[in-house]
Order: sequence, then structure tokens, then C-alpha cells
Amino acid sequence: MSEQRFGEFVAVRREGDGHVAELVMDRPKAMNAVSTEMARSIGAACAALAADPSVRVVVLSSSAGRAFCVGADLKERNSLSDAELVRQRPTTRGAYGGVLELPVPTVAAVHGFALGGGFELALACDVIVADETAVVGLPEVSVGVIPGGGGTQLLPRRVGAARAAELIFTARRVEAAEALALGLVDSVVPAGQDTAEALALAGRMAANSPVGLRAAKRALRLGHGMDLAAGLEIEDAAWRTVAFSGDRAEGVAAFNEKRKPNWPGQ
Repeated sequence: MSEQRFGEFVAVRREGDGHVAELVMDRPKAMNAVSTEMARSIGAACAALAADPSVRVVVLSSSAGRAFCVGADLKERNSLSDAELVRQRPTTRGAYGGVLELPVPTVAAVHGFALGGGFELALACDVIVADETAVVGLPEVSVGVIPGGGGTQLLPRRVGAARAAELIFTARRVEAAEALALGLVDSVVPAGQDTAEALALAGRMAANSPVGLRAAKRALRLGHGMDLAAGLEIEDAAWRTVAFSGDRAEGVAAFNEKRKPNWPGQ
């Protein structure tokens, strides 16, 4: 396994062919509370992953035993002046936006608490795998703010406007079984198995065409919320980027020759 550190609190790990990258939040003593430094590191790690053509799928995980991420570092936040908070905002947005804008499929591996900004980081991923210990929620209104890492926009896209409103306005925490039933997470696995299952899922994704994966994600993201006609035009544009690619030629040849594709990635 190779590991690259981004500051003190973030690591990127890769095994084997390196097509699956695990972005690890590694601030266990604070249950991955997102400080300014940690936010900057998440943003930097995402920028590096986005620029690496060998990466096909990213798994967002946690080294903290009790939590995926408990959200913003409120101890740090309490020490900031209004002016300092304003200056911090672009860095914070860079972390959440960095995950959201990754051009490859992303899978969150959630256990323990995923609250506030922590749950927003998971919501920024395409698929959320949770274990039985997971507790998720957006409790920001209970401390006088609102979800500011994409939660007011991402949650209704997952569960609908009314359900998102109820969850945000009540600030309630949701345990794993209910979270699965409501669509807040996509699967629930036994305790301690979230990262292994997320990596296994990412491996199945990464076996497919890297050109196809990126184009499919682009079509899914850009087309969401569009009317059908506009969405189909977005899909057609994405199709054109893959239809004449080396991956398409290799995929068709491998199918006809009954062998595993050797994707050129272009």
C-alpha cells in the first residue's frame, strides 16, 4: 500500500493498480472535526486526485473509531472573530466542493457519527455505505446556523424536499436502519465493515472504462434537475466523448473476443 499525506489530518492510500484511491480523514482524537487546516488538506487531496488520470474511483473514509466526521470544529469556530470566519469560508467550501466536484465516482464509508459537515461530506459522494453504528443528521439549526457544506441542496436531491425540510428543521439524528429506509444512505453493513464494503464496491466500479465512468458521472450530475429534453442533450454530449474513444474500441473488441478489457483510459 502507498500513502500520501496532505497535512497532519488527511491521507490518500492506494493498493494494487492504484485505480481506487482511499481519501482518509485522520484526526481521530477530535472525531474528524473539520478545522481550517483539515479543510485545506481535504481540498488539496481532492485537487490532486482530480488531476490524476489513473484514479478511477475514490472512497472517502475515516480512521476515527467512533465517527466518520462530527462536522465543523466548533472549538476552533468559537475562537474566530467574524472577520476570521469570513476569511475561513472559502477554505471550508473548498473541502466540501472538492469532494463534490471529483470527476470520478465516489463512495463514502460511514460509521459512527456523521453529523453536520460530516454528513455533508458523505452527501457529496455518489454512494454512501454505512455500517450498523452509523448516526447521521444535519443538526446545524440547533446551534444557530444552517447546513453550509451543501446540505440544503444535496439532501433534498436524495430524499425529496419535504423529507429534507423535516430533517433539517428538527435537527434530529437518524440511526442506520432508519437512514437506509429514508434513503439517507444506500446500504447498511455489519459494524466495522463499512470501509471494506466501500472499497469492494469501488473495485467493482473501477473495473469498468475510466472514460465511461467519468462521462457517466458528468451526465448524471449535469442532467440532474434539468427537464428531460435538456437532460438528454447532456447525455448525448457525454456519449459523444466516449463513442470514439480508445476505451470504446477496446470494450467492444474485448466483448467480441470474450476477454477482460485492457482499458487505455482515453
